[in-house]
Amino acid sequence: MRREIFTPDHEAFRGLVRDFVANEVVPYYADWEEAGRLPRELFEQLGSLGLLGMSVPEEYGGAGLDDYRYNVVLQEEAARTLVTLGTVRTQLDVVLPYFLAYADQEQRARWFPGLAAGKLLTAVAMTEPGTGSDLAGIRTTAVRDGDSYVLNGAKTFITGGLLADLVVVVARTATDPDDRRAGLTLLVVEDGMPGFTRGRVLKKMGIRVQDTVELAFDDVRVPVANRLGEEGAAFGYLGHNLPQERMTVAVGSVAQARAALDTTVEYVKERKVFGKPVAAFQNTKFELAAVAAELEAAQMMLDRAVLELVDHELSGADAAKVKLFCTEMQARAVDRCLQLFGGYGYMQEYPIARLYTDARITRIYAGTSEVMKVIIAKSLGL
Repeated sequence: MRREIFTPDHEAFRGLVRDFVANEVVPYYADWEEAGRLPRELFEQLGSLGLLGMSVPEEYGGAGLDDYRYNVVLQEEAARTLVTLGTVRTQLDVVLPYFLAYADQEQRARWFPGLAAGKLLTAVAMTEPGTGSDLAGIRTTAVRDGDSYVLNGAKTFITGGLLADLVVVVARTATDPDDRRAGLTLLVVEDGMPGFTRGRVLKKMGIRVQDTVELAFDDVRVPVANRLGEEGAAFGYLGHNLPQERMTVAVGSVAQARAALDTTVEYVKERKVFGKPVAAFQNTKFELAAVAAELEAAQMMLDRAVLELVDHELSGADAAKVKLFCTEMQARAVDRCLQLFGGYGYMQEYPIARLYTDARITRIYAGTSEVMKVIIAKSLGL
C-alpha cells in the first residue's frame, strides 16, 4: 500500500533514525532489556542529533516543528528492527506536550534546553493504586502553603520514573463533592526534592526494556513556580493530550504488527516441516494473508488519524476508535504469527515471543479497550 502522509523531509529524517537505530540501539538492546531500562546516554545521543527536540522551539535548541509525523517515523523505525524505545516515546509523545502547552516563559527557559538535549528525562505520574483509568479518583493531594505546595501521595506504573529528572504529577488541590474532575493540578517534581522517593521497579511480562516504577511523595514541597498551567485545571489538560497519547499507542501497535508479519514471512520460508517449507502449506498462506489484510486496514485508518492530529482536528472519540482497532488488530496478528513458529515461538530468543508479550499492554495502558468502547459509545449518543 502506498502511503502519502510523509514528505521528503520526513523521509530524510527516517534515514537518520534508521542509521541511528541500526548502529546505536540494535547492538546493545539485549543488554538494555536485561538491565530493565534504557541508558541516559541514549537520550543524550538522541538529543545531540536533534531527535528529541523536533517540537521544541528553536530558541531553546529545538527545531520548532509542530508535526507529529516525526514521532511516527521514530516509532516505525524502531519497530522495523524489532526493538522498542518506549521510554523515549513516553517523553516525546506523552510528557513533552504538557510542557509545550502549559509551561510559562520562565519554565521554558529553565527546562526546554535540557529537554531538547536529552539531558532532562521526564515522566508523568497519573495512575495510583486503586484508580487505574479513573483519573477523577486521584487521591494524591497538594496543599498550598505560601510559595509552595505540600505534596502527599503515591503513584504506580510510572514509565521512565526510575531516571526521571522531572516528574509531572497530577495532584488534587481542591475537592468538589459535586464534580470529581474539578480541583486537579499539574506539579513538576524535580529529582532530589526532599520527601520524593522512588519505590519498587516493577517486573513486567513485556516491554522489559522500559522501566516502570512506584513513586511516593511525603510532604514534598513543590514551588508554585513548578506548577504547569492553572490550579485546578489539570483534568482538562489531561483530556486535551489523550488523543495524541492514544495515537502513540496505535502507531506502535501497527508498526509492531508489521514487524511481526515481516519476521514471520521470513521464518516460514526457511523453516521446514514434513519435508517442505512451512510457507508451502495452505493454512500458512491463509493466516498470513488475513494478517496482511487487517494490517493494511489498520494502517489506512491510522494514517488518516495522524493527518487529523497534525491538523489539530482529531477528536477524542476518533482517537479511541483508532486505538481500539489497532491494538486489537495487533493482538490477533501477533498471536497468529507466533502460532506459525510452533514451539520456537515460545522461546525468548525468537523476537516473535517479545513482540507477543510486548503487545499485551497496548489494550490496557492509555485507556483500556473497554474505556475506548465507552468513549465511542458516548459519541454515538449511547
